[in-house]
Amino acid sequence: MEDNTAFAKKLELDYAILSDPGKKVAEAFGVVHDGRSVPERWTFIIGDDAKIKHVDKRVKAGSHGEDLVAKLAELKVPKK
Repeated sequence: MEDNTAFAKKLELDYAILSDPGKKVAEAFGVVHDGRSVPERWTFIIGDDAKIKHVDKRVKAGSHGEDLVAKLAELKVPKK
Protein backbone atom coordinates (compact mmCIF):
# COMPACT_ATOMS: atom_id res chain seq x y z
CA MET A 1 0.00 0.00 0.00
CA GLU A 2 2.87 2.37 0.76
CA ASP A 3 4.33 1.86 -2.73
CA ASN A 4 0.98 2.63 -4.37
CA THR A 5 0.56 5.76 -2.25
CA ALA A 6 4.03 7.01 -3.15
CA PHE A 7 3.43 6.22 -6.83
CA ALA A 8 0.11 8.11 -6.85
CA LYS A 9 1.69 11.12 -5.15
CA LYS A 10 4.65 11.12 -7.53
CA LEU A 11 2.33 11.17 -10.55
CA GLU A 12 -0.09 13.60 -8.84
CA LEU A 13 -2.99 11.26 -9.60
CA ASP A 14 -6.50 12.40 -8.75
CA TYR A 15 -7.80 8.86 -8.32
CA ALA A 16 -7.10 5.99 -5.97
CA ILE A 17 -4.89 3.03 -6.77
CA LEU A 18 -6.07 -0.26 -5.35
CA SER A 19 -3.74 -2.25 -3.13
CA ASP A 20 -4.88 -5.88 -3.13
CA PRO A 21 -2.14 -8.08 -1.66
CA GLY A 22 -4.62 -10.88 -0.84
CA LYS A 23 -5.93 -10.82 -4.43
CA LYS A 24 -9.54 -10.88 -3.20
CA VAL A 25 -10.63 -8.00 -5.43
CA ALA A 26 -8.64 -9.38 -8.36
CA GLU A 27 -10.38 -12.73 -7.96
CA ALA A 28 -13.81 -11.04 -7.71
CA PHE A 29 -13.13 -9.17 -10.97
CA GLY A 30 -11.93 -12.36 -12.65
CA VAL A 31 -8.41 -11.17 -13.40
CA VAL A 32 -6.82 -13.88 -11.23
CA HIS A 33 -8.11 -17.38 -11.82
CA ASP A 34 -7.10 -21.02 -12.02
CA GLY A 35 -3.83 -21.34 -13.89
CA ARG A 36 -3.03 -17.62 -13.52
CA SER A 37 -1.40 -16.46 -10.29
CA VAL A 38 -0.79 -12.88 -11.41
CA PRO A 39 -3.60 -10.58 -12.56
CA GLU A 40 -4.55 -10.13 -16.18
CA ARG A 41 -3.68 -6.65 -17.44
CA TRP A 42 -7.25 -5.42 -17.87
CA THR A 43 -8.63 -1.94 -17.33
CA PHE A 44 -12.05 -1.45 -15.77
CA ILE A 45 -13.87 1.86 -16.20
CA ILE A 46 -16.24 2.19 -13.25
CA GLY A 47 -18.86 4.93 -13.18
CA ASP A 48 -19.90 7.18 -10.33
CA ASP A 49 -22.81 4.78 -9.86
CA ALA A 50 -20.27 2.01 -9.05
CA LYS A 51 -21.26 0.08 -12.19
CA ILE A 52 -18.70 -1.23 -14.66
CA LYS A 53 -19.01 0.84 -17.83
CA HIS A 54 -16.30 -0.90 -19.86
CA VAL A 55 -13.61 -3.57 -19.56
CA ASP A 56 -10.56 -3.41 -21.81
CA LYS A 57 -9.13 -6.92 -21.97
CA ARG A 58 -6.65 -6.10 -24.74
CA VAL A 59 -4.49 -3.45 -23.09
CA LYS A 60 -1.60 -2.32 -25.29
CA ALA A 61 1.02 -0.63 -23.11
CA GLY A 62 2.27 1.63 -25.93
CA SER A 63 -1.12 3.17 -26.68
CA HIS A 64 -3.18 2.53 -23.56
CA GLY A 65 -3.25 6.14 -22.38
CA GLU A 66 -4.59 7.34 -25.72
CA ASP A 67 -6.96 4.37 -25.97
CA LEU A 68 -8.32 5.11 -22.51
CA VAL A 69 -8.86 8.82 -23.26
CA ALA A 70 -10.77 7.87 -26.43
CA LYS A 71 -12.93 5.33 -24.55
CA LEU A 72 -13.71 7.85 -21.78
CA ALA A 73 -14.78 10.36 -24.42
CA GLU A 74 -16.92 7.70 -26.13
CA LEU A 75 -18.57 6.94 -22.79
CA LYS A 76 -19.10 10.69 -22.27
CA VAL A 77 -17.16 10.76 -19.02
CA PRO A 78 -16.64 14.45 -18.23
CA LYS A 79 -13.11 15.78 -18.09
CA LYS A 80 -11.90 17.22 -14.79
